[in-house]
Amino acid sequence: MEPHSPRAAGTTGRLPDALCTHTPQCPTADSPDREAAQVVAAHPEQGWSLLCNALVIFEDTGELLPDNRIVAPHRPLAAATA
Repeated sequence: MEPHSPRAAGTTGRLPDALCTHTPQCPTADSPDREAAQVVAAHPEQGWSLLCNALVIFEDTGELLPDNRIVAPHRPLAAATA
């Protein structure tokens, strides 16, 4: 059965170059600054956005990486107590 993601499991990086036309190019999904990539599909009513590097970010600051790994929410402590 084929995965439903635009890339095979176990790979990270950007969506096809046609989607990343930014200069400089967006950071890859395995870069420390991966959240700096451009939004290509925003769904605030559902609480998530797809970034140019195939990272899905959630409004609670959790992330879903292109290889299906999960990054737990990581709000700064000051924001959580405000």
